[in-house]
Amino acid sequence: MKNNYFKLIFLFALASFAVSCNNDDDNTETIPDQTLSEYKYLRILLSDEKTTDLTLVNPLDATTSFLNAKFAKASLYTTESGRYAGIIHRTANTVETFDSGFESHGDHVDVDGIPKFGALIGQSLLPTHFKSKIGELLTFNDGDGTLSVAKESEINTTGATFKSINAGLLAHHGAMATFTNGTYAITVKDNSVTGTLPEKVKIIDNTGKTLFDATVATKGIHGNASDGTYAVFGSASGVLVVESSGKQKLIALPEDFGAAWFGTILETKTKGKFVGYTAAKGTYLIDVVNSTIKPIIQNTAIMQCKVSYNATKLGVLLHSGEFKLFNLTSLQVEKEGKIISETSTDAALKPQMQLTENFAYITSPTTGELLQLNLAVMKIEKKIKVSNTPYMITILGFENSKSH
Repeated sequence: MKNNYFKLIFLFALASFAVSCNNDDDNTETIPDQTLSEYKYLRILLSDEKTTDLTLVNPLDATTSFLNAKFAKASLYTTESGRYAGIIHRTANTVETFDSGFESHGDHVDVDGIPKFGALIGQSLLPTHFKSKIGELLTFNDGDGTLSVAKESEINTTGATFKSINAGLLAHHGAMATFTNGTYAITVKDNSVTGTLPEKVKIIDNTGKTLFDATVATKGIHGNASDGTYAVFGSASGVLVVESSGKQKLIALPEDFGAAWFGTILETKTKGKFVGYTAAKGTYLIDVVNSTIKPIIQNTAIMQCKVSYNATKLGVLLHSGEFKLFNLTSLQVEKEGKIISETSTDAALKPQMQLTENFAYITSPTTGELLQLNLAVMKIEKKIKVSNTPYMITILGFENSKSH
């Protein structure tokens, strides 16, 4: 009896050892879970090229709702808080606002009403450049060189309008940036360069009074971004960096740029670091503190170049249909692959793109769809029907799924 008992114990131990070894072998390589879902409180807003349709997409369950803007072919921008959007009708001299209905409380999100147009409306001459910082919405109006400003807190206030700031500028295709101290860097046109582009930047207060005159002249300015400390402008003379103290400097462009320069500047999560883009050369990381410009991707066939919603990644979509995801800290490619068919460089309406933490969203103007690209597996997971000719796209809400 004892011998049989000990034999059973031995056999049990041996079997346990074998199972343990097998489990160890199975765990030598962990296969990551690639099943991703979009955040519950995130929405995609799209305008249409030919109609007044606005499509609000819930990418979590691929549902849509349709609203009507005042005019077609609207440009869309998300405000600093993430809750609201600015809807720019440049040629109609009108700015609308939109409320997602989501209110962030840091660790969770509350639903504060249904998605709807805001009561706040702007009327100005050719509102073109849009920015949102320190709780404000700001447009530069090309038609008369003024700024229009309003507060996010006024968006649902009946009768609310934008306030005009006149800094005594000539009308021009300009830009502006907001500093955290409440002052603004604004472009100046003095006609020292032929054309519509401005040459200088000065700093004003919220009444339009000049606080610091321009100290650097350029051969033309287009495109800018600000992290609240540094205002950065694309310039034919180099990257123009402006601080609220009035200090200004030019960062020299790479030697092989020739006549190329950054017409688009994008913000990143890291203070003092920006992404510069030019179709003639590619995308580069601009470090304004160290005055350096480093290549991210050198390519002349870029169709879309966008920083992710959390400002840590860069998505680049080529005309070939290839997509590349870059880490903005390492500047290395994390994912890449061909995800859509080729788009002609002379296509009348090209795909537009935005990125969240886990997905890229790409418009398909020929099919009237929004494509959801899973960034983990580089695969189109959903094709969501939107308006017939989707034009512009922006992200609203928060990368958060927790409610109160």
